[in-house]
Amino acid sequence: MSSTVRVTPTACALSTTIKHIASNRLYLRTQHHLLTLLPPNSNTSNRLGKRGRLTVAMSSSTDPLEICVKASVTTPNKLGPFTQRVLLTLEEKHLPYDMKLVDFRNKPEWFLNVSPEGKVPVIKLDEKWIADSDVITQALEEKYPDPPLATPPEKATVGSKIFSTFIGFLKSKDSSDGSEQALLNELSSFNDYIKDNGPLINGKEVSAADLSLGPKLYHLEIALGHYKKWSVPDSLPYVKSYMKTIFSLDSFVKTRALPEDVIEGWRPKVMGVSLVQEEEVADDDDGSKEVVGSDGR
Repeated sequence: MSSTVRVTPTACALSTTIKHIASNRLYLRTQHHLLTLLPPNSNTSNRLGKRGRLTVAMSSSTDPLEICVKASVTTPNKLGPFTQRVLLTLEEKHLPYDMKLVDFRNKPEWFLNVSPEGKVPVIKLDEKWIADSDVITQALEEKYPDPPLATPPEKATVGSKIFSTFIGFLKSKDSSDGSEQALLNELSSFNDYIKDNGPLINGKEVSAADLSLGPKLYHLEIALGHYKKWSVPDSLPYVKSYMKTIFSLDSFVKTRALPEDVIEGWRPKVMGVSLVQEEEVADDDDGSKEVVGSDGR
């Protein structure tokens, strides 16, 4: 079995298909050449020429699931922001997937055929294309219950207000409007929760709530660091420890967007441009319900 990356230029857009299948060797195929990358050892990772790291998940014998995600706007053949939650779920469930990177600056016709509203992520399950990360992750949990990732209902909303207060602070032009304190209040509550119940939301086991909150905190760290020169204060050590734990998961490292893509993804919001009008950020798992008022996260 092999893992492949296909780069297929079209007249209207560039889409990339990355196939994740259990493998010890990674091949890059283009129209002109075949580059073979040796498997990683315990100390190193696969490298794609000078373009940086490219890692591929080990998978089960299940046929790969087709999923469309946004492509990077800064680096060829890399993930864009705002679709990490579903990819994390696939990784944590050890499911193989065929990932199609979609250029949102010029969406190809094949993508609009499967996602008429032009939103991501969309995944093909049982011969049907499904949108909205909430729906997708629930469907994956039901169809592939092992390992279980469901968060107990009483813990499912822990940290759920952090993201909206992050957005409020990020957008704020007035340092005295209370938006920073609102974020600090939510982070403080989360800090207390993790202190008493951690290291993760459901104790020691990764659950769906972590896979939802983790990408949001990643965006918070990068976007506020860049646009506000702000970081989580040392007075919240359990928040910082939680972030370090989540960000270091193999699944997270494999599916995270480049920092520069996170920065570019949030630029329209910081500049006061509607993300719906901008169309550079689509339906996403990292909070687009709260960002653009659309149907999905």
